Amino acid sequence: MDVTETSGVPESALPIAGFRAHLRLGTGFADEVSSDGALAGYLRAAIAVIEGRTGKVLLSRSFRMVLAQWRWPDTQALPVAPVSAVEALAIRKGTGDVSVVAPGRWRLVVDRHRPRIAANGAVLPRIPEDGQAEVDFTAGFGASWDAVPDDLAQAVFLLAAHYYEGRTGAGAELPVSVAALISRWSALRVTAGGYRV
Repeated sequence: MDVTETSGVPESALPIAGFRAHLRLGTGFADEVSSDGALAGYLRAAIAVIEGRTGKVLLSRSFRMVLAQWRWPDTQALPVAPVSAVEALAIRKGTGDVSVVAPGRWRLVVDRHRPRIAANGAVLPRIPEDGQAEVDFTAGFGASWDAVPDDLAQAVFLLAAHYYEGRTGAGAELPVSVAALISRWSALRVTAGGYRV
């Protein structure tokens, strides 16, 4: 499975003013615009870490999932949550020919933690041996920072502040306060006969 982000988060959606207030930085100085770029970088880094640890997309954007076979014949978990829409499901043959699968053959099962695509019939469309399925979908709590749950938003601010203050390095563990805030959002992993998506 390969998942790519096909749209990014615009800087206007980042809570730079809120983060600046969290850091208790002044405003109205000549270098404020240039420092906003640095604050945006810390926020993006913190968002990436929080999303990676939880499997939750904080700000809405588009993704494409490509896979060579379905995990189960009748259902396929989506790799991140929450998913608000699946825009398209297509089958690409090894020759490069693409056929869009009619929306009536599948449906999005909305789940805040484990969204999935399910067949409306017995099985999902067959993927040729040399082909792949391509699923275009939108994930995220919302387009604005206000839509992000409070504990995840606070975790981002704490982690971004940690980066800003220069107290971390590559491979460092999350601060305890950040780990505690995101713990309830972490993906549940069950193996060998457990929850199948």
